[in-house]
Amino acid sequence: MPKKLLKNINFPSDIRKLSADKLPLLATELREFIIDIVATKEGHLGASLGVVELTIALHYVFDTPTDQLVWDVGHQAYGHKILTGRKDVFHTNRQLGGISGFPKRSESNYDTFGVGHSSTSISAALGMAIASKIQGSEKHHIAIIGDASIASGMAFEALNHAGDTDANLLVILNDNAIGIDPSVGALKGYLTRIKDSRLSIEQHNIFEALNFDYSGPIDGHNFEDLLSELNRLKEVKGPKFLHIITTKGKGLLQAEQNQVKYHAPGKFDKISGDVLPKKQSKFTKFQDVFGKTIIELAHQNDKIVAITPAMLSGSSLNEMLAEFPERTFDVGIAEQHAVTLAAGMVTQGIIPFCAIYSTFLQRSYDQIIHDVALQNLPVIFCIDRAGLVGQDGATHHGVFDLAYLRLIPNIIIFAPRNEIELRNIMFTAQLGLKNPIAIRYPRGFGNLENWQLPFEKIQIGKGVCLQKLNNHLEKSFEKLKNKIAILSVGTIANTISDAINQLENSNSVAHYDMRFVKPLDKKLLETIFTNFDKIITLEDGTVKGGFGSAILEYASEKNYKGSIDILGIPDNFIDHGTVEELQFLLKIDSKSIQEKIEELL
Repeated sequence: MPKKLLKNINFPSDIRKLSADKLPLLATELREFIIDIVATKEGHLGASLGVVELTIALHYVFDTPTDQLVWDVGHQAYGHKILTGRKDVFHTNRQLGGISGFPKRSESNYDTFGVGHSSTSISAALGMAIASKIQGSEKHHIAIIGDASIASGMAFEALNHAGDTDANLLVILNDNAIGIDPSVGALKGYLTRIKDSRLSIEQHNIFEALNFDYSGPIDGHNFEDLLSELNRLKEVKGPKFLHIITTKGKGLLQAEQNQVKYHAPGKFDKISGDVLPKKQSKFTKFQDVFGKTIIELAHQNDKIVAITPAMLSGSSLNEMLAEFPERTFDVGIAEQHAVTLAAGMVTQGIIPFCAIYSTFLQRSYDQIIHDVALQNLPVIFCIDRAGLVGQDGATHHGVFDLAYLRLIPNIIIFAPRNEIELRNIMFTAQLGLKNPIAIRYPRGFGNLENWQLPFEKIQIGKGVCLQKLNNHLEKSFEKLKNKIAILSVGTIANTISDAINQLENSNSVAHYDMRFVKPLDKKLLETIFTNFDKIITLEDGTVKGGFGSAILEYASEKNYKGSIDILGIPDNFIDHGTVEELQFLLKIDSKSIQEKIEELL
């Protein structure tokens, strides 16, 4: 049996002690290690398997961490983490208190730039390269970016700038024709023609035209090619561009054959590669409620279209694409473009449902303000993965949308507490609104089995009472000092209901689902201010500037004399862990809410 290499590799300096002919064996062992851990602990699999040879070659050729690697998005950085001092703790990846699933500066000096969103690597690496030049340093700066990410506007902005400098920058295009879903757009076709050798450098290669020293495409799984070209590029001055071809999921047959499913497959059998059956739920994921409902509405209204920035499967728009291919648009990793594209469609009488994860909607903030809200164009934003999302951590939690959208004039903000509410607000929005609307819903399952009911129109700006006070108490409000009104938005209403049900005495507690963060139901609020001397607001968004802040502002305006406690996400970035673990730590789980109520009573 050959000697195991990986057990003696703790840092890149250990890799550099190996002869080049040993690197393929190390690659095999590294793949096996990643598969073994991710099979039971879950995580992003396919992307990291696809860059094993590249990861080893980069640390072998360059003097990391002095030479700086910047991984775009970071889905593909598992091998990098294992080889840079985190092998023994890799089993804690994405778990509460464990290492992050993405490169993180505070975790290792080999993680030169924190990532999690796409298309930032070239800008960051260029910034490092320019800074090194200013300081007289000769270090190398390498950005590794995928073919889906490089099509983004930010990546092109960085390429445009870099090509006009003499910065010591190497951009490596990891071309595997897929992000999470297959890559889309004209650039994909261009790269395909390069790979098929129908376009030579002399035939107006776009990267050469941007003043990069272009080389490739080469086989990203061939160490001889990788080492030869990386060593050559070390001696080339100025901006350089290396185009490599890889297979996402390389080394696990099922991951190669089903690259979308094995991007993050959950638990799987490490021997057979088969994904293990998940516990079946009688409930439906919110994303699937959205996906099924938009198809139903599209059959009724031929003006409806769906737009998503590279989240076709994640937003459950696959069936919409299959049924209405001319009315479903995956625009690639281009959130800014998605928003303004939707705005343009509205001006021509089209009704766009623009489906974007909460954490990614942040990237299109200027467009939401200037291209949508300022012109008061009724784009329908469907904001998936709102609130805490779990193991992807701080880069992916959707906790800021309520705060950053609330301050924008003209916009309506609605958070359904269940699947029926999501369905009905989608129906209401497509009937015709005078304003843009943001509908935010969480990752994961709802809690209703029978949610596909006939549509009902929702009154804009109208909240509802979910739990009234005891009838006897309602008649003697003035005699009671300890009455609590709990105000919530979104699915956290269910957590509150659980908490109230656990109270020994729930007669003095009422629960209101405000539903709309903007416009607020002021008539309902004035009734609450009149009849309750204690109010608790609860949201799965940041307490700074969010729903609770909106209640405080209106209470101040009305000179409310009672107390208001705001519960939600505190003013700091929240790390990774299961949603249940994080809710417990943040004291917004049902037990903590119950204790808060009892304390006030």
